Amino acid sequence: MTVHVYITIDTEEDSWDVYNATDNPVENLKRIPELQRLFDRYGAVPTYLINWPVATDDMAREILKGIYDDGRCEIGTHCHPWNTPPYEEEISVENSMMCNLPEALVKKKMTRLHAAIEDRFNLTPACFRAGRWGFDEKVARTIDSLGYRIDTSISPFVDWTPYGGPDFSRGHTAAYRFHPDHPMASDPKGTLLEVPPTVGFYQKNGRSCYSLMEKLRKKPLSRLRLLGILDRLGLLNFRWLSPELSSGPEMVRLARQCIRFGHRYLNLSFHSTSMLPGKSPFVGSEKDLARFLADIEMLLDYAAGEGFVFSPLSAALNGHSTHDIPGRLGHGQ
Repeated sequence: MTVHVYITIDTEEDSWDVYNATDNPVENLKRIPELQRLFDRYGAVPTYLINWPVATDDMAREILKGIYDDGRCEIGTHCHPWNTPPYEEEISVENSMMCNLPEALVKKKMTRLHAAIEDRFNLTPACFRAGRWGFDEKVARTIDSLGYRIDTSISPFVDWTPYGGPDFSRGHTAAYRFHPDHPMASDPKGTLLEVPPTVGFYQKNGRSCYSLMEKLRKKPLSRLRLLGILDRLGLLNFRWLSPELSSGPEMVRLARQCIRFGHRYLNLSFHSTSMLPGKSPFVGSEKDLARFLADIEMLLDYAAGEGFVFSPLSAALNGHSTHDIPGRLGHGQ
């Protein structure tokens, strides 16, 4: 059984939980070469999902295009609606989720962003992730109309409705095709492929585990802090394959369990912002950054030792080939 490892990075501005249309520095991109050197040691080809502040910044373009032109990464799209023109909506927490905007405005923003990436990087992106996981049928129809073939926005076992977003608690944990009108439903004839980030439990029956977790989160049971007790006892362990939310050993254990349960791929996800200490809630210091990178390397080392194949996300479309990255203009596309 061949297992593929995708690395999907939300590549964005330095600001965290700040919704500004302008003044969005991208200093964290200066740390990307350090991160890329880590990937290069393992032959890993990450997919940098870039948003408007990154796509339109000359420094960021120079860094990413150099890596892309060397064939060492893939570039996809990531949209923060509040800093993607046109700016027609009121900037608010609710409107930071694309799924809460009118479909016509979603299409205007995505068309501008898509064109900027094509123009500045000389490629046509095939992969997409919605900012703040704000994905729904309106966004799906938009990316489908622009020619995207892969989405990686649906985080299984996660309900974003408390933050004004969608409910993905019943999302699939494996890749599946879907029709843009029904993003949560598998459809073998669908024009889009969903490749969810790897999120799940160490335990086998994820649906039952999620139901129990939800019950224990609610009062009065939440007062007993049973979730923490069950986690420490190894009876109910919910983890993301992300160095922002899990340690290296936790990611390796989750990966092992996913493969044991029959998964054919792993999708490691995080934000470029975490590469600049103090700019995300996950990495506060250079010491934290060293740990963050060590955790990533632990997963990469495990995957390499198991003989897993490191692939750009678009390889999920074409039999997981690691040789051809779709999207280069002027190269038969």
